[in-house]
This record gives sequence, structure tokens and C-alpha cells, in this order.
Amino acid sequence: MNRFKQFTVSAAKKMPVIILADVSGSMSVDGKIETLNRAIAEMISSFQEEEYAGAEIHIAVVTFGQGGAKIHLPLQVASGVEWTDMEAIGSTPMGEAFEVVQGIVEDKNQIASRDYHPTIVLVSDGQPTNRTGHLTDEWKQPLQELLNSSRASKALRLSMAIGADADYEVLKEFLQNQQQQDIPVFRADEAHQIRQFFRWVTLSVTSRSRSVSPNTVSIKDFGNVEDLEMF
Repeated sequence: MNRFKQFTVSAAKKMPVIILADVSGSMSVDGKIETLNRAIAEMISSFQEEEYAGAEIHIAVVTFGQGGAKIHLPLQVASGVEWTDMEAIGSTPMGEAFEVVQGIVEDKNQIASRDYHPTIVLVSDGQPTNRTGHLTDEWKQPLQELLNSSRASKALRLSMAIGADADYEVLKEFLQNQQQQDIPVFRADEAHQIRQFFRWVTLSVTSRSRSVSPNTVSIKDFGNVEDLEMF
């Protein structure tokens, strides 16, 4: 008879990173979507190089453009991701993206109660519209429901405006009601600044994953990230 007790090694807790990416038609100009694809791919590559201890980085990407909001990359461990580039076409149905993200965050089959608080990143170069391209305020209720949800309210939320046509007020409102106060909207006027922003996101996430208290949400000093404007 085997007298040895059976032990199981606890699975690492997930640290989810969810990107909300504007893939409207305006993102197709000036190399914006190409640079965004490259920046996200580089971030994933950096996550794949991390040696996990208690926190295992998982990533999901939700796009909003033609046809509404879609899950471009289902939430999964970063080490297993094979990135597929996004395409930019259509309008800016941002409100639908908030609904999709809330569904992910609140789904305990995807993010268990024991997992760490997510990081949610919103990137846009325009104003919210409906699917037909008309300006709308239909994004307001989904955003408030997201911000007031028990789990998303504990997330670290970051946002970046690409170019002068982005709706800064929406991006600022996305940052409200979270543990880390006074987080600014980051602005990228040139393509290389998009990549710099995602390097900063990468540093913030990996710093949390190595922390002894990953749920103590904080952001890295972006002082080493050059040419990045804040509002």
C-alpha cells in the first residue's frame, strides 16, 4: 500500500490583460493599425519571456469596428498566443466593446475569483458611433455598467488616444473609479508613440506579475518612455 500522501501543485493564478482596440476605418491611415498590431505582438512576445511564479499572464483582445465588437483573441495564457493581425474597417461601436469586456471580466469560468485583478486597456483614434457610423451616446450606459461592476471596478484601466480626433472625454471617463487615481489619458500623435505606450503597459503588467502583492494595483513610472504626451 502506498503510504505517501498525494500532493497537487496549485495552478498559477491568472493575471488577465484585456485590450479594447479601435479597428475603425480611420485606423487604416498613416500606418496606425500596422503599428498597433506590431505593438501588441511585441507586448505578447515580452509576456512570453516572463518566468511565472504566482501570476500567469493571460491576454484577450476585443476589437470594435465593422460588424460591431468582436473577440479577436479569446482570453488565454500569453505563452500560447500566436498573434493574428487585426484589420481596420468600419465605424467605432465602442459601447458594444464595453459590453463584451464586461462579459469576459464577470465570467468566472474565464476569470476565477482567485485570479488577480485584470488590466484593461482602451485604444481609440475617434469618437464613439453606432454600427452605421453615426455619432451616438449609446456607449454611456455600457461604460457605466462596466465601471460599476464589482470586478471591473478593481481592474487597472489604461487608455490611449491616437491622434487629435480621439474623444478624450470618453477615454478619461473610462479611467474613473479605480484604485490608482489620477491616471492620465496617453496621447500618441505619431506611430512610434503607440509602441512606446505598449512598452509602458508591458512594464506595468510584468511588474505586477512579479510583485508579492499583485492585486495592489499600480502603474510603472513612464519617465523612461520618451515622447509620450498625457492629458
